[in-house]
Amino acid sequence: MKNFYVTTPIYYVNDAPHIGHSYTTVLADILTRFHKILGYQTFFLTGTDEHGQKVQRAAAKREVTPQEHVDEYYHRFEDLWKKMGIGNDFFIRTTFPEHKAYVQECLQKLWDKGEIYSKEYEGWYSVGEERFFADDELDENKCDPISHRPVEWLKEKNYFFKMSAYQQKLIDHLNEHPDWIVPDYRRNEILGFLRQPLNDLCISRPKARLSWGIPLPFDTDYVTYVWFDALLNYVSASTAFHKTFADGTPIWPATYHLIGKDILTTHSVYWPTMLMALDIPLPKHILAHGWWLVNGGEKMSKSAGNVVNPMDYMEKYGNDAFRYFLAREMVVGQDANFTHDAFVRRINSDLANDLGNVLNRVHKLVLTNFEGKLPAAATAFDDAANEVMNLAKKVIEDIKQDLPQARLSQSIETIMTLVRSINRYFEVKAPWKLAKDPALKDELATVLFVAAEAVRLSLCLLWPVIPQKAEEGLAMMGTKFTSAEDLVWGVLKAGVAFGEGKPLFPRIEEEVKKQEQQPKPKQNKPLAAADVPAAMDLRVGQIKEVANHPDADSLYVLKVDAGEGELRTICSGLKASYQAAELQDKKILLFANLKPSALRGIMSAGMLFAGDLEAESHKCRLVAVPEDAKPGDRALFKGIAPSEPRELKVKDFEKISLSAKGGCVFCNADEGAAAIALEVNGKPVTCDVPDGNGVH
Repeated sequence: MKNFYVTTPIYYVNDAPHIGHSYTTVLADILTRFHKILGYQTFFLTGTDEHGQKVQRAAAKREVTPQEHVDEYYHRFEDLWKKMGIGNDFFIRTTFPEHKAYVQECLQKLWDKGEIYSKEYEGWYSVGEERFFADDELDENKCDPISHRPVEWLKEKNYFFKMSAYQQKLIDHLNEHPDWIVPDYRRNEILGFLRQPLNDLCISRPKARLSWGIPLPFDTDYVTYVWFDALLNYVSASTAFHKTFADGTPIWPATYHLIGKDILTTHSVYWPTMLMALDIPLPKHILAHGWWLVNGGEKMSKSAGNVVNPMDYMEKYGNDAFRYFLAREMVVGQDANFTHDAFVRRINSDLANDLGNVLNRVHKLVLTNFEGKLPAAATAFDDAANEVMNLAKKVIEDIKQDLPQARLSQSIETIMTLVRSINRYFEVKAPWKLAKDPALKDELATVLFVAAEAVRLSLCLLWPVIPQKAEEGLAMMGTKFTSAEDLVWGVLKAGVAFGEGKPLFPRIEEEVKKQEQQPKPKQNKPLAAADVPAAMDLRVGQIKEVANHPDADSLYVLKVDAGEGELRTICSGLKASYQAAELQDKKILLFANLKPSALRGIMSAGMLFAGDLEAESHKCRLVAVPEDAKPGDRALFKGIAPSEPRELKVKDFEKISLSAKGGCVFCNADEGAAAIALEVNGKPVTCDVPDGNGVH
């Protein structure tokens, strides 16, 4: 059997659970459930990180022992996950005796191999981050660069792990496994970090300064650095506790470590080098997700008082609505903005209007016209019915293909296309009208049979995301979800008795208060023309849907796959140059970090590149990418490394010029300088327009 092992970070025990913790845990839970319904053996680990100086100080302040402190505080996480219906297989605590013994076993092994040594060390120490910083790492106020809290100068003997010895081996692994870190730009960050010499890692703290930790087995006057202790939980959870998959297969290595982007270095540098030294296989993937932001772009923090409490939303709107919003709203890897307005819109649109509406329609029509029993299809399937059935089969296959990439937001949107297709099918067939004419009862039976089976499949596919509500919806239709074998068309049989029902997701009817106007975020410094090519995020995209703009005759509204999980909406003035059919599935070049703007009421998230064909008639030819390019592949100007990501404006792009020469696209950033070729994976980006014509 195929196996799937997913981990969340172990959460710092002093923290109060917030939306960031909830998102990572919900993401792990949903991915686990998706793998379960596809027949995988699964193991899902979460837990709490319970050692370190901050715990010791918090306990002293409360006048309790550190163990008493963590025994009380870890429950906040465990209890919340139970309330959220999280189905983790194990909740590990780093104070478990089995984990502590495993950490000491690993330390002793490294000591015996000569991978750990002692030396005198002095530097700036941050209690908040529990680590040393060099002078050039401190912020402008001479505070630690992460929490921006004061640091203190310490000089002491400590023990160090020879992390630097594994720098090249780690670089080789990253190059040989390009999907080891997801998304790809996080991998690039780590490769950039590794271009500088890698220091050895301090893995101890003197007991005279910190007693609350796991003692070093070879020097009991020292305890283990909290990160070295914490990271080993991912292996100790199975090895030290003698856990295996149901068929006896070892659980390690992890399929996915799910982490926030702020702990990428510890998981992508410290952790793999530790494993290499211990001769333990590396995890298969590290997925670094973004942050939930508020107030138009602020990071949540306790000091700012802007942290979203998940319990407030779950108690008012239910676990499943909250789970759905988290999973659907954030494209894995990117930041997402949390607003109450967005929550209400998403739940009302997707769950109340689309899913709830079609389920209630099917349920009511079967109850009122066929005595509560699903009728058999009594007429031949027409084109409209076949369209629904074919889409259902395609959705199942798409989910299976997308799942290994953890494209969760996109997978949910794929399922919702099936839900919306059933509503469109109803609009075409109008079963409420068929029900009024006894002569059309056979046709009504066929429509309800097709719609009911499509709804059943939709609910089964949504079970990982909204487990409780999916089960309630299936019960309304007299069925349930039992195994991966149910993910085929034709499981629901004629004659099944429908159960009682009520709206799964009642529409949220409340006045959404207008957000107080927030101060504008600090603007980036203007770019010089020479800096623009490096700052542009140009990506291969593929057009998945083409529609006419409802309020602009010259515009198409495109749905573009840019390899991000969720399709982008792009408004593009291509009507004078292309028929809609010519654009379907066409690969294009997307300006991905261009500031979104509203075009006649529709937000457009980026622009496409095209070359001038006939300036007078506004006709153009889209830029072409290499045939083997995939959505999400970066287009780079030859010899120019991309700079730190930032949002650009049209006026930034206007500082440079792109043009065609010999069928290829070149950039002229500096007057008089040589033109720079635009490439994807080392192959030229082309445009079929006369030499010298501009590309816009």
